[in-house]
Amino acid sequence: MTKPFQLCILLFLGCLSITCNAQNLKNSNKPNIIVILTDDQGWLDVGFNGSTYIPTPNLDNLAKEGVIFKNGYVSHPYCSPSRAGLLTGRYQARFGHDCNMPYDGENDASVGTPLSEKMISEALKEQGYATSAIGKWHIGDHADLHPPRQGFDHWFGFAGGAMNYWGESNGPLRTIFRNENKVLESELSYLTDDFTNEAISFIENNRQDPFFIYLAYNAPHAPDHATKQYLEKTKHIEYGGRSVYAAMVNGVDTGVGKIDAYLKEKGLKENTILVFLSDNGGRTVHANTGPNRGHKGMLFEGGIKVPFFMVWQNHIKPKEAYDEVVSSLDLFPTLLNAAGGNVKDEKKLDGVDLLPFLDQKNEKPHETLYWRSVGGFEYAVRHQEYKLYKSAYKGRTMLFNLEKDPLERHDIAENHPEIITKLKALYTAWDSKNVAPGWVDPHPENVIKEEKNFRMIREKSLRPKN
Repeated sequence: MTKPFQLCILLFLGCLSITCNAQNLKNSNKPNIIVILTDDQGWLDVGFNGSTYIPTPNLDNLAKEGVIFKNGYVSHPYCSPSRAGLLTGRYQARFGHDCNMPYDGENDASVGTPLSEKMISEALKEQGYATSAIGKWHIGDHADLHPPRQGFDHWFGFAGGAMNYWGESNGPLRTIFRNENKVLESELSYLTDDFTNEAISFIENNRQDPFFIYLAYNAPHAPDHATKQYLEKTKHIEYGGRSVYAAMVNGVDTGVGKIDAYLKEKGLKENTILVFLSDNGGRTVHANTGPNRGHKGMLFEGGIKVPFFMVWQNHIKPKEAYDEVVSSLDLFPTLLNAAGGNVKDEKKLDGVDLLPFLDQKNEKPHETLYWRSVGGFEYAVRHQEYKLYKSAYKGRTMLFNLEKDPLERHDIAENHPEIITKLKALYTAWDSKNVAPGWVDPHPENVIKEEKNFRMIREKSLRPKN
Protein backbone atom coordinates (compact mmCIF):
# COMPACT_ATOMS: atom_id res chain seq x y z
CA MET A 1 0.00 0.00 0.00
CA THR A 2 1.50 3.36 -1.03
CA LYS A 3 2.00 6.13 1.47
CA PRO A 4 -0.36 8.55 -0.38
CA PHE A 5 -3.09 5.89 -0.30
CA GLN A 6 -2.46 5.22 3.40
CA LEU A 7 -2.67 8.94 4.05
CA CYS A 8 -6.03 9.12 2.25
CA ILE A 9 -7.35 6.24 4.34
CA LEU A 10 -6.20 7.90 7.55
CA LEU A 11 -7.77 11.21 6.54
CA PHE A 12 -11.03 9.43 5.67
CA LEU A 13 -11.13 7.61 9.00
CA GLY A 14 -10.30 10.81 10.83
CA CYS A 15 -13.15 12.67 9.12
CA LEU A 16 -15.49 9.78 9.83
CA SER A 17 -14.48 9.84 13.49
CA ILE A 18 -15.04 13.60 13.69
CA THR A 19 -18.44 13.23 12.03
CA CYS A 20 -19.44 10.42 14.38
CA ASN A 21 -18.25 12.32 17.43
CA ALA A 22 -20.12 15.42 16.26
CA GLN A 23 -23.27 13.36 15.78
CA ASN A 24 -22.85 11.76 19.21
CA LEU A 25 -22.39 15.20 20.76
CA LYS A 26 -25.47 16.43 18.92
CA ASN A 27 -27.51 13.45 20.12
CA SER A 28 -26.25 13.80 23.69
CA ASN A 29 -27.82 17.26 23.84
CA LYS A 30 -31.22 16.00 22.79
CA PRO A 31 -33.63 15.37 25.65
CA ASN A 32 -35.01 11.93 26.34
CA ILE A 33 -38.80 11.92 26.15
CA ILE A 34 -41.33 9.83 28.08
CA VAL A 35 -45.07 10.31 27.53
CA ILE A 36 -47.12 8.48 30.16
CA LEU A 37 -50.78 7.97 29.30
CA THR A 38 -53.38 6.50 31.64
CA ASP A 39 -56.75 5.10 30.61
CA ASP A 40 -60.11 6.57 31.73
CA GLN A 41 -58.62 8.34 34.76
CA GLY A 42 -60.70 11.07 36.35
CA TRP A 43 -59.46 14.66 36.63
CA LEU A 44 -59.72 14.55 40.42
CA ASP A 45 -58.04 11.14 40.77
CA VAL A 46 -54.58 12.60 41.44
CA GLY A 47 -53.29 14.54 44.39
CA PHE A 48 -51.90 17.36 42.26
CA ASN A 49 -55.48 18.20 41.23
CA GLY A 50 -56.75 17.99 44.79
CA SER A 51 -57.56 14.34 45.45
CA THR A 52 -57.41 13.37 49.11
CA TYR A 53 -58.54 9.76 48.56
CA ILE A 54 -56.12 8.17 46.12
CA PRO A 55 -52.45 8.14 47.13
CA THR A 56 -50.38 9.44 44.20
CA PRO A 57 -47.24 10.77 45.94
CA ASN A 58 -44.87 10.13 43.04
CA LEU A 59 -47.07 11.84 40.47
CA ASP A 60 -47.66 14.73 42.87
CA ASN A 61 -43.93 15.24 43.46
CA LEU A 62 -43.19 15.09 39.74
CA ALA A 63 -45.96 17.57 38.96
CA LYS A 64 -44.33 20.03 41.38
CA GLU A 65 -41.11 19.80 39.37
CA GLY A 66 -42.78 21.23 36.27
CA VAL A 67 -46.02 22.72 34.99
CA ILE A 68 -49.55 21.50 35.72
CA PHE A 69 -51.99 22.28 32.92
CA LYS A 70 -55.19 23.24 34.73
CA ASN A 71 -57.11 23.45 31.46
CA GLY A 72 -55.52 20.51 29.68
CA TYR A 73 -57.78 18.87 27.11
CA VAL A 74 -57.66 15.81 24.89
CA SER A 75 -59.08 15.87 21.37
CA HIS A 76 -61.82 13.27 21.90
CA PRO A 77 -63.91 11.97 24.82
CA TYR A 78 -62.99 8.29 24.45
CA CYS A 79 -60.09 5.95 23.88
CA SER A 80 -59.05 5.17 20.32
CA PRO A 81 -59.70 8.54 18.62
CA SER A 82 -58.03 10.41 21.48
CA ARG A 83 -54.88 8.30 21.11
CA ALA A 84 -54.87 8.83 17.36
CA GLY A 85 -54.96 12.59 17.88
CA LEU A 86 -52.19 12.56 20.48
CA LEU A 87 -49.78 10.48 18.38
CA THR A 88 -50.37 12.34 15.11
CA GLY A 89 -50.73 15.87 16.50
CA ARG A 90 -53.82 16.20 14.30
CA TYR A 91 -57.53 16.25 14.86
CA GLN A 92 -58.40 12.63 14.22
CA ALA A 93 -61.43 13.74 12.20
CA ARG A 94 -58.92 14.89 9.56
CA PHE A 95 -58.40 11.22 8.68
CA GLY A 96 -61.74 9.75 9.70
CA HIS A 97 -60.69 8.22 13.04
CA ASP A 98 -63.79 9.40 14.92
CA CYS A 99 -64.65 6.09 16.55
CA ASN A 100 -63.37 3.11 18.46
CA MET A 101 -62.68 0.11 16.25
CA PRO A 102 -65.43 -2.53 16.03
CA TYR A 103 -64.95 -5.38 18.52
CA ASP A 104 -66.52 -8.23 16.56
CA GLY A 105 -63.14 -9.66 15.56
CA GLU A 106 -59.80 -8.45 14.25
CA ASN A 107 -60.26 -5.62 11.75
CA ASP A 108 -58.41 -5.23 8.47
CA ALA A 109 -55.79 -2.56 7.78
CA SER A 110 -58.43 -0.05 6.62
CA VAL A 111 -59.66 0.36 10.20
CA GLY A 112 -57.32 2.47 12.33
CA THR A 113 -54.89 5.35 11.92
CA PRO A 114 -53.52 4.92 8.39
CA LEU A 115 -49.82 4.66 7.64
CA SER A 116 -50.12 7.86 5.59
CA GLU A 117 -50.43 9.76 8.88
CA LYS A 118 -47.06 10.65 10.39
CA MET A 119 -46.73 9.89 14.10
CA ILE A 120 -44.52 11.59 16.65
CA SER A 121 -42.50 8.37 16.80
CA GLU A 122 -41.60 8.70 13.12
CA ALA A 123 -40.68 12.37 13.48
CA LEU A 124 -38.42 11.59 16.45
CA LYS A 125 -36.75 8.70 14.64
CA GLU A 126 -35.73 11.25 12.02
CA GLN A 127 -34.02 13.12 14.86
CA GLY A 128 -31.99 10.06 15.88
CA TYR A 129 -34.26 8.72 18.65
CA ALA A 130 -34.74 5.12 19.72
CA THR A 131 -38.50 4.70 20.05
CA SER A 132 -40.71 2.42 22.14
CA ALA A 133 -44.46 1.86 22.50
CA ILE A 134 -45.43 0.08 25.71
CA GLY A 135 -48.92 -0.84 26.92
CA LYS A 136 -52.28 -0.36 25.24
CA TRP A 137 -52.17 0.49 21.52
CA HIS A 138 -55.83 0.60 20.38
CA ILE A 139 -55.46 2.60 17.16
CA GLY A 140 -55.07 -0.27 14.72
CA ASP A 141 -55.84 -3.96 15.32
CA HIS A 142 -54.31 -5.32 12.16
CA ALA A 143 -50.61 -6.24 12.21
CA ASP A 144 -49.96 -3.74 9.40
CA LEU A 145 -50.99 -0.94 11.78
CA HIS A 146 -49.14 -2.13 14.90
CA PRO A 147 -46.42 0.06 16.47
CA PRO A 148 -43.50 -1.49 14.51
CA ARG A 149 -45.17 -0.17 11.33
CA GLN A 150 -45.75 3.26 12.87
CA GLY A 151 -42.23 4.37 13.72
CA PHE A 152 -41.60 2.39 16.90
CA ASP A 153 -38.39 0.33 17.16
CA HIS A 154 -39.75 -1.60 20.11
CA TRP A 155 -43.22 -2.68 21.17
CA PHE A 156 -44.47 -4.41 24.29
CA GLY A 157 -48.20 -4.45 24.78
CA PHE A 158 -51.55 -5.37 23.29
CA ALA A 159 -53.46 -4.12 20.27
CA GLY A 160 -57.06 -3.80 21.49
CA GLY A 161 -58.78 -2.60 24.63
CA ALA A 162 -60.06 -3.79 28.02
CA MET A 163 -57.49 -6.53 28.57
CA ASN A 164 -57.29 -8.24 31.95
CA TYR A 165 -54.32 -7.33 34.11
CA TRP A 166 -52.89 -10.81 34.58
CA GLY A 167 -51.84 -11.08 30.95
CA GLU A 168 -54.28 -13.87 30.14
CA SER A 169 -54.65 -14.02 26.37
CA ASN A 170 -58.13 -13.60 24.89
CA GLY A 171 -57.77 -13.44 21.11
CA PRO A 172 -55.37 -11.38 18.96
CA LEU A 173 -56.54 -8.03 20.34
CA ARG A 174 -55.88 -9.01 23.95
CA THR A 175 -52.57 -10.83 23.79
CA ILE A 176 -49.27 -9.33 24.94
CA PHE A 177 -46.71 -8.98 22.16
CA ARG A 178 -43.07 -8.01 22.18
CA ASN A 179 -42.02 -6.87 18.73
CA GLU A 180 -44.78 -8.93 17.07
CA ASN A 181 -43.96 -12.07 19.03
CA LYS A 182 -46.43 -13.40 21.59
CA VAL A 183 -45.21 -13.20 25.18
CA LEU A 184 -45.80 -16.29 27.30
CA GLU A 185 -48.34 -15.75 30.06
CA SER A 186 -45.87 -17.33 32.47
CA GLU A 187 -43.54 -14.37 31.85
CA LEU A 188 -46.17 -11.84 32.94
CA SER A 189 -47.27 -10.82 36.43
CA TYR A 190 -49.50 -7.73 36.71
CA LEU A 191 -49.61 -5.66 33.52
CA THR A 192 -49.10 -2.30 35.22
CA ASP A 193 -45.89 -3.62 36.79
CA ASP A 194 -44.89 -5.41 33.59
CA PHE A 195 -45.21 -2.20 31.57
CA THR A 196 -43.18 -0.28 34.13
CA ASN A 197 -40.41 -2.89 34.10
CA GLU A 198 -40.35 -2.96 30.30
CA ALA A 199 -39.93 0.82 30.20
CA ILE A 200 -36.97 0.65 32.60
CA SER A 201 -35.44 -2.17 30.55
CA PHE A 202 -35.77 -0.11 27.36
CA ILE A 203 -34.10 2.87 29.02
CA GLU A 204 -31.25 0.65 30.23
CA ASN A 205 -30.68 -0.72 26.73
CA ASN A 206 -30.90 2.65 24.96
CA ARG A 207 -29.62 5.25 27.41
CA GLN A 208 -26.50 6.02 25.36
CA ASP A 209 -28.71 7.66 22.73
CA PRO A 210 -31.82 9.83 23.02
CA PHE A 211 -34.95 7.75 23.49
CA PHE A 212 -38.69 8.26 23.23
CA ILE A 213 -41.11 6.08 25.20
CA TYR A 214 -44.86 6.15 24.73
CA LEU A 215 -45.95 4.38 27.92
CA ALA A 216 -49.70 3.80 27.68
CA TYR A 217 -50.86 2.07 30.85
CA ASN A 218 -54.27 0.40 30.53
CA ALA A 219 -54.96 1.32 34.17
CA PRO A 220 -57.38 2.32 35.56
CA HIS A 221 -59.63 1.04 32.75
CA ALA A 222 -61.85 -1.97 33.55
CA PRO A 223 -61.65 -4.86 34.33
CA ASP A 224 -60.93 -4.01 37.95
CA HIS A 225 -57.87 -6.01 38.95
CA ALA A 226 -55.30 -5.09 41.59
CA THR A 227 -52.54 -6.68 43.65
CA LYS A 228 -52.45 -6.96 47.44
CA GLN A 229 -49.64 -4.41 47.49
CA TYR A 230 -51.78 -1.69 45.90
CA LEU A 231 -54.99 -2.69 47.66
CA GLU A 232 -53.21 -2.24 50.99
CA LYS A 233 -52.67 1.43 50.14
CA THR A 234 -56.34 2.08 49.44
CA LYS A 235 -58.03 0.14 52.24
CA HIS A 236 -59.12 3.46 53.78
CA ILE A 237 -61.64 3.85 50.92
CA GLU A 238 -64.69 2.04 52.26
CA TYR A 239 -66.56 1.78 48.96
CA GLY A 240 -65.17 -1.47 47.49
CA GLY A 241 -65.28 -0.60 43.80
CA ARG A 242 -63.71 2.79 44.37
CA SER A 243 -61.03 1.19 46.56
CA VAL A 244 -60.01 -1.21 43.77
CA TYR A 245 -60.04 1.56 41.17
CA ALA A 246 -57.83 3.66 43.47
CA ALA A 247 -55.44 0.71 43.88
CA MET A 248 -55.09 0.56 40.09
CA VAL A 249 -54.22 4.26 40.00
CA ASN A 250 -51.74 3.73 42.82
CA GLY A 251 -50.11 0.97 40.75
CA VAL A 252 -49.43 3.52 38.02
CA ASP A 253 -48.12 5.99 40.59
CA THR A 254 -45.74 3.38 42.01
CA GLY A 255 -44.52 2.53 38.50
CA VAL A 256 -43.90 6.15 37.60
CA GLY A 257 -41.97 6.52 40.86
CA LYS A 258 -39.74 3.58 39.90
CA ILE A 259 -39.04 5.08 36.48
CA ASP A 260 -38.26 8.46 38.00
CA ALA A 261 -35.89 6.86 40.54
CA TYR A 262 -34.11 4.96 37.76
CA LEU A 263 -33.64 8.14 35.72
CA LYS A 264 -32.09 9.84 38.76
CA GLU A 265 -29.84 6.85 39.48
CA LYS A 266 -28.47 6.83 35.94
CA GLY A 267 -28.04 10.60 35.71
CA LEU A 268 -30.74 10.91 33.04
CA LYS A 269 -33.39 12.88 34.91
CA GLU A 270 -32.08 16.38 34.17
CA ASN A 271 -32.28 15.87 30.42
CA THR A 272 -35.56 13.97 30.24
CA ILE A 273 -38.94 15.46 29.34
CA LEU A 274 -41.69 13.62 31.19
CA VAL A 275 -45.35 14.15 30.29
CA PHE A 276 -48.33 12.69 32.14
CA LEU A 277 -51.98 12.74 31.08
CA SER A 278 -55.09 10.58 30.70
CA ASP A 279 -56.57 9.59 27.33
CA ASN A 280 -60.00 11.04 28.18
CA GLY A 281 -62.22 11.88 31.10
CA GLY A 282 -62.92 9.44 33.89
CA ARG A 283 -64.98 6.30 33.33
CA THR A 284 -68.62 6.28 34.42
CA VAL A 285 -68.02 3.93 37.36
CA HIS A 286 -65.62 4.64 40.26
CA ALA A 287 -63.68 7.52 38.64
CA ASN A 288 -63.98 11.08 39.93
CA THR A 289 -64.20 13.73 37.21
CA GLY A 290 -65.29 16.37 39.73
CA PRO A 291 -65.76 19.19 39.98
CA ASN A 292 -66.29 19.03 36.22
CA ARG A 293 -69.60 18.03 34.66
CA GLY A 294 -69.96 14.70 32.87
CA HIS A 295 -67.64 11.78 32.20
CA LYS A 296 -65.92 9.74 29.49
CA GLY A 297 -67.88 9.83 26.24
CA MET A 298 -69.39 13.26 26.92
CA LEU A 299 -68.17 16.60 25.59
CA PHE A 300 -68.85 18.28 28.90
CA GLU A 301 -65.59 19.20 30.66
CA GLY A 302 -65.58 15.90 32.59
CA GLY A 303 -65.21 13.95 29.36
CA ILE A 304 -62.38 15.93 27.75
CA LYS A 305 -60.46 17.70 30.53
CA VAL A 306 -57.74 15.47 32.01
CA PRO A 307 -54.95 15.45 34.61
CA PHE A 308 -51.96 16.76 32.65
CA PHE A 309 -48.42 17.92 33.51
CA MET A 310 -44.99 18.27 31.92
CA VAL A 311 -41.54 18.23 33.51
CA TRP A 312 -38.16 19.23 32.00
CA GLN A 313 -35.55 20.42 34.45
CA ASN A 314 -33.84 23.74 33.64
CA HIS A 315 -36.28 24.36 30.79
CA ILE A 316 -39.70 24.38 32.47
CA LYS A 317 -40.04 26.28 35.74
CA PRO A 318 -41.06 24.14 38.70
CA LYS A 319 -44.25 24.60 40.72
CA GLU A 320 -46.07 26.20 37.81
CA ALA A 321 -49.85 26.08 37.33
CA TYR A 322 -50.80 27.07 33.80
CA ASP A 323 -54.40 28.21 33.32
CA GLU A 324 -54.59 28.77 29.56
CA VAL A 325 -56.21 26.17 27.33
CA VAL A 326 -53.85 23.48 26.00
CA SER A 327 -54.46 20.25 24.08
CA SER A 328 -52.92 16.81 23.77
CA LEU A 329 -52.47 17.80 20.10
CA ASP A 330 -49.75 20.17 21.31
CA LEU A 331 -47.45 17.37 22.41
CA PHE A 332 -46.22 16.47 18.91
CA PRO A 333 -44.97 19.99 18.02
CA THR A 334 -43.71 20.70 21.54
CA LEU A 335 -41.65 17.52 21.76
CA LEU A 336 -40.41 17.68 18.17
CA ASN A 337 -39.03 21.20 18.59
CA ALA A 338 -37.46 20.23 21.93
CA ALA A 339 -35.79 17.29 20.16
CA GLY A 340 -34.11 19.60 17.64
CA GLY A 341 -36.66 19.24 14.86
CA ASN A 342 -38.62 22.00 13.20
CA VAL A 343 -42.38 21.94 13.54
CA LYS A 344 -42.64 24.22 10.53
CA ASP A 345 -41.61 21.27 8.37
CA GLU A 346 -44.71 19.37 9.54
CA LYS A 347 -47.41 21.11 7.53
CA LYS A 348 -50.43 19.18 8.78
CA LEU A 349 -50.17 19.59 12.55
CA ASP A 350 -53.08 21.13 14.46
CA GLY A 351 -51.24 21.66 17.76
CA VAL A 352 -48.64 24.25 18.77
CA ASP A 353 -45.30 24.23 20.58
CA LEU A 354 -46.23 25.05 24.17
CA LEU A 355 -42.79 25.96 25.48
CA PRO A 356 -42.73 29.58 24.21
CA PHE A 357 -46.18 30.18 25.70
CA LEU A 358 -45.05 29.02 29.13
CA ASP A 359 -42.53 31.86 29.12
CA GLN A 360 -44.85 34.46 27.57
CA LYS A 361 -47.73 34.42 29.99
CA ASN A 362 -49.66 37.10 28.08
CA GLU A 363 -49.93 34.88 25.00
CA LYS A 364 -52.51 32.10 24.55
CA PRO A 365 -51.73 28.84 22.73
CA HIS A 366 -55.30 28.53 21.41
CA GLU A 367 -58.23 30.81 20.72
CA THR A 368 -60.38 27.89 19.59
CA LEU A 369 -60.50 24.11 20.07
CA TYR A 370 -62.89 21.64 18.42
CA TRP A 371 -64.31 18.21 19.17
CA ARG A 372 -66.27 15.88 16.88
CA SER A 373 -67.75 12.50 17.76
CA VAL A 374 -69.06 9.99 15.19
CA GLY A 375 -69.02 12.43 12.30
CA GLY A 376 -70.84 15.20 14.15
CA PHE A 377 -73.37 13.12 16.07
CA GLU A 378 -72.03 15.27 18.88
CA TYR A 379 -69.64 18.20 18.62
CA ALA A 380 -68.25 21.03 20.70
CA VAL A 381 -66.36 24.27 20.17
CA ARG A 382 -64.43 26.19 22.78
CA HIS A 383 -63.76 29.72 21.53
CA GLN A 384 -62.20 32.12 24.02
CA GLU A 385 -64.49 32.08 27.09
CA TYR A 386 -67.43 30.41 25.35
CA LYS A 387 -68.17 26.75 24.76
CA LEU A 388 -70.85 25.42 22.41
CA TYR A 389 -71.95 21.83 22.90
CA LYS A 390 -74.34 20.05 20.54
CA SER A 391 -75.29 17.30 22.96
CA ALA A 392 -77.00 14.12 21.83
CA TYR A 393 -77.28 13.18 25.51
CA LYS A 394 -79.45 16.18 26.23
CA GLY A 395 -80.98 16.53 22.78
CA ARG A 396 -80.10 20.20 22.43
CA THR A 397 -77.31 22.65 21.71
CA MET A 398 -75.99 24.37 24.82
CA LEU A 399 -73.77 27.38 25.43
CA PHE A 400 -71.60 28.08 28.47
CA ASN A 401 -69.37 30.94 29.54
CA LEU A 402 -66.47 28.99 31.03
CA GLU A 403 -64.87 32.04 32.63
CA LYS A 404 -67.98 32.76 34.67
CA ASP A 405 -69.29 29.20 34.80
CA PRO A 406 -66.36 26.73 34.52
CA LEU A 407 -68.50 23.88 35.87
CA GLU A 408 -71.11 24.23 33.09
CA ARG A 409 -74.06 24.68 35.41
CA HIS A 410 -75.87 27.39 33.42
CA ASP A 411 -76.87 26.99 29.78
CA ILE A 412 -77.08 30.51 28.32
CA ALA A 413 -77.98 29.52 24.75
CA GLU A 414 -81.41 31.17 24.77
CA ASN A 415 -79.94 34.54 25.72
CA HIS A 416 -77.12 34.61 23.17
CA PRO A 417 -78.27 33.46 19.72
CA GLU A 418 -75.58 35.60 18.06
CA ILE A 419 -72.81 33.69 19.88
CA ILE A 420 -74.46 30.38 18.94
CA THR A 421 -74.43 31.45 15.29
CA LYS A 422 -70.78 32.50 15.44
CA LEU A 423 -69.56 29.29 17.08
CA LYS A 424 -71.61 27.10 14.73
CA ALA A 425 -69.98 28.90 11.81
CA LEU A 426 -66.53 28.26 13.28
CA TYR A 427 -67.36 24.57 13.63
CA THR A 428 -68.72 24.32 10.08
CA ALA A 429 -65.58 25.90 8.64
CA TRP A 430 -63.36 23.57 10.68
CA ASP A 431 -65.40 20.48 9.85
CA SER A 432 -65.23 21.25 6.13
CA LYS A 433 -61.58 20.16 6.27
CA ASN A 434 -62.42 16.81 7.87
CA VAL A 435 -63.53 13.55 6.29
CA ALA A 436 -66.39 11.20 7.09
CA PRO A 437 -65.71 8.53 9.73
CA GLY A 438 -63.94 5.52 8.26
CA TRP A 439 -66.11 3.23 10.41
CA VAL A 440 -68.64 3.62 13.20
CA ASP A 441 -69.02 2.40 16.77
CA PRO A 442 -72.05 1.98 19.07
CA HIS A 443 -71.57 5.34 20.80
CA PRO A 444 -74.86 6.82 19.49
CA GLU A 445 -76.91 3.88 20.79
CA ASN A 446 -75.05 3.92 24.09
CA VAL A 447 -75.68 7.65 24.53
CA ILE A 448 -79.41 7.27 24.00
CA LYS A 449 -79.56 4.30 26.37
CA GLU A 450 -77.53 6.07 29.08
CA GLU A 451 -79.59 9.25 28.95
CA LYS A 452 -82.85 7.28 29.08
CA ASN A 453 -81.61 5.42 32.15
CA PHE A 454 -80.43 8.69 33.73
CA ARG A 455 -83.85 10.24 33.38
CA MET A 456 -85.66 7.10 34.56
CA ILE A 457 -83.62 6.96 37.77
CA ARG A 458 -84.31 10.63 38.50
CA GLU A 459 -88.04 10.24 37.87
CA LYS A 460 -88.28 7.14 40.08
CA SER A 461 -86.87 9.15 42.99
CA LEU A 462 -89.84 11.51 42.96
CA ARG A 463 -92.70 11.07 45.38
CA PRO A 464 -95.57 9.18 43.69
CA LYS A 465 -98.66 11.18 42.90
CA ASN A 466 -101.74 10.28 44.94
